[in-house]
Amino acid sequence: MTPDGVYVKHADKLWINGRWVAAHSDRMIELISPDTERTIGAVAEADAHDMDLAVSAARAAFDGGPWSRMRPAERIAMLKRMAGHLRARTAEIARAWTLQMGGLASFAGPMTEGSTIGLEGIIAAAEKFAFVETRPSPVVRSAIVAHEPVGVVAAIAPWNGPYGIMLNKLAYALAAGCTVILKPSPETPLETYIIAEAAEAAGIPPGVVNLVCGHREASDHLVCNPGVDKVSFTGSTVAGKRIAGVCGERIARCTLELGGKSAAILCDDFPIAAAAGLLTGTICLMSGQVCAMLSRVLVPRARHDELAEAIAREMQKVVIGHSDDPAAQLGPLAMKRQLERVEMYIEEGKRTAQLMTGGRRPGHLDRGYFIEPTLFANVRNDSRIAQEEIFGPVLCLIPAEDEEDAIRAANASNYGLNGSVLTNDADVAYRIARRIRTGAVGQNGLRMDFGLPYGGFKQSGVGREGGIEGLMAYLETKTILLDAAPREL
Repeated sequence: MTPDGVYVKHADKLWINGRWVAAHSDRMIELISPDTERTIGAVAEADAHDMDLAVSAARAAFDGGPWSRMRPAERIAMLKRMAGHLRARTAEIARAWTLQMGGLASFAGPMTEGSTIGLEGIIAAAEKFAFVETRPSPVVRSAIVAHEPVGVVAAIAPWNGPYGIMLNKLAYALAAGCTVILKPSPETPLETYIIAEAAEAAGIPPGVVNLVCGHREASDHLVCNPGVDKVSFTGSTVAGKRIAGVCGERIARCTLELGGKSAAILCDDFPIAAAAGLLTGTICLMSGQVCAMLSRVLVPRARHDELAEAIAREMQKVVIGHSDDPAAQLGPLAMKRQLERVEMYIEEGKRTAQLMTGGRRPGHLDRGYFIEPTLFANVRNDSRIAQEEIFGPVLCLIPAEDEEDAIRAANASNYGLNGSVLTNDADVAYRIARRIRTGAVGQNGLRMDFGLPYGGFKQSGVGREGGIEGLMAYLETKTILLDAAPREL
């Protein structure tokens, strides 16, 4: 069962070892619309047995199958066929995201197309990458460095950006020669079904790509399976800690892109009106459900009240509506538990800071997981709303005495994923950026380029995705020392 406009052929099945098969559990996972709170579809629920079957298929395909031994050009040719299939289904993938996650339809198309462009960028980078190279050595006549696939990969994607995040993991893994088990979020699995159909259409060999969608216990079973050589996970820091511990027990590889509480530092030269518009628009992006979201603003104390009033005015203009409403600037949160989480933090904020605007469900919408854009002023940097990831349209203004104090406050966090410096002086932006302990910093807004490495410091993650670094995360490096050069590399 899939919603109108999304044409998944086998939503009642799992994709294991090159076949669409019934789930061992014989259960379905219902998909709920964040706009209406009604069921819009369902997919097969994988259990521990299915996870083991998928790992066995991927293990056999890696150890004995052709994929890891193919020339990179052969793998890349199949990835190109996948890209063509996915590009033809852009509108369908965008609709799936809007229906499941409540993302605005006005943003869904460009975001989907951008993710497919990202796949094409990974393909282009892999075409140029030297998987085998010679290097000078004083020890032997022929020193060869080979970059070989890490093995079987469990790729686990979150519910907020399911297409782009899963596609990124799969593309790098396949380009490297790995085999993969795709484990999407149970809230937003449809995009991954379309990716699996693209792999099937491209002729990727059996067992190389497998799709199993399950709940937490089954997912944990997948991570614990010793046949998995690497886990690539994007999601919460709590889940990331569990995965890191499991991988550490057997020295399995892992890439973890986790939570954030990213700070924007407002400098004296940046206009208040421009800052208010920028920060309001940013916190409303995907209803604030972005791990790299700029959710803290460190503002000079002398400018704090003026900025608070300006942002409050901007937030009060925001049009809240259903995700398919072209006029909507803020859609629903993705699910009921997320709405309840955001409301809990708003109540916490009321006890420790100044609520300037928002904090309620909009009166004109009696169904759906909607919340007004919310601004807290005079927030203490050590408070819960300043330190914990809310994952909603809630913005905290924190007064700072000077630039040094702002940098100190930005770094006084367990997270270190993203950041921004609001200034018209690139030299100032660079100077401050080098001192912020985060994986990325942008000037004047939430700037992200997934063709470059991205990931976090501290509890925001381990490793990097994007760029050549993203490909290297799926490779092991082998040194071969020979008495003479081989005829063929």
